[in-house]
Amino acid sequence: MKDFQEKGYYLAKNIFSKNDIRELESEFDRIVGQLNNSGEDIDATWVGNAVREIADNGDKIFHTHNVHKYSAKWLGAMQNPRFLECATAILGDDVILHHNKLFQKPAEQGSPFPMHQDWSYFPTIKDTMIAAIIHVSDATDEMGCLRVYEGSHKLGRQLGTDGQSATVAQILANYPIEKAKIVEASAGDVLFFHYFTLHGSMPNRSDKIRKTVLIQMHAGNDRIEDGIDHPYEGLALSGWNYFSTRNSVNA
Repeated sequence: MKDFQEKGYYLAKNIFSKNDIRELESEFDRIVGQLNNSGEDIDATWVGNAVREIADNGDKIFHTHNVHKYSAKWLGAMQNPRFLECATAILGDDVILHHNKLFQKPAEQGSPFPMHQDWSYFPTIKDTMIAAIIHVSDATDEMGCLRVYEGSHKLGRQLGTDGQSATVAQILANYPIEKAKIVEASAGDVLFFHYFTLHGSMPNRSDKIRKTVLIQMHAGNDRIEDGIDHPYEGLALSGWNYFSTRNSVNA
C-alpha cells in the first residue's frame, strides 16, 4: 500500500456499508449504555499541560477497551473481508489484534488529544504496530476528527511523544496540532496509520456525537516488548500468531 508507506496513514473509504454501520452503531450505543449503568469511571480524558491548552473544563470522552468482549457483531467487524484486505495489504497475511477501544466524543464537550505517537504505550520488537479507526459516525473537523503529520512515521521512535508527559512540549513546538493535516471521514470509512505517525484531535464542539472504534494490530511475526503492562488480546484476525505460547494464551 504505497500511500501508507509514504504518508504513514491511509483513509479507506466505504469499508463498511450503511447496513453494517447501522448495526454496529446500535451495538456501540448499547455498549455505552451498559458502561454508563456500570458506575465505572469511563472518562478517558488525558492529563497534562498539552491537553489543558486545547481543552475546556467539563470536556470528556467515553471509553472502554475491547468491544469484541461486549458484542459478537464487533468481533465480526474486525474479521470483515474488506477490513482485513486493507490490514493485510499493510501488515502481510498474518494480522494480530493487540487490543481495540471505543471512543465517544460527546457533542459540544468532547475531549481532545494532543499530538502524540502511540509506540511508547505498546512497543513491538519490529515496530509493525498500526491502528485502524472505524468511523461509526461521520467525523468532521468541528467534531474533533483525527489530525496527522504526513510522513512523520519516518521519524521513528521519538522520546516524550506520549502526549501526556512534561517532555511533550518540545514535540508540540515542532508539530503543532493547529498545522496538522485534518482527516475528515464518513461513517463506514477506516483510517489506518502507523504507531510512529504523529496524530491528535481537537475537541468536539459540534452538536453531534463522534463515535469511533480504534483497532491496534501488528504483524504475526512481531511481538510486544517484554515488561509492557497493557491489555493485549493476541488474537489472530488473519493468518498465524508466531509468538503464541501455552502461557500467553492462558494469560
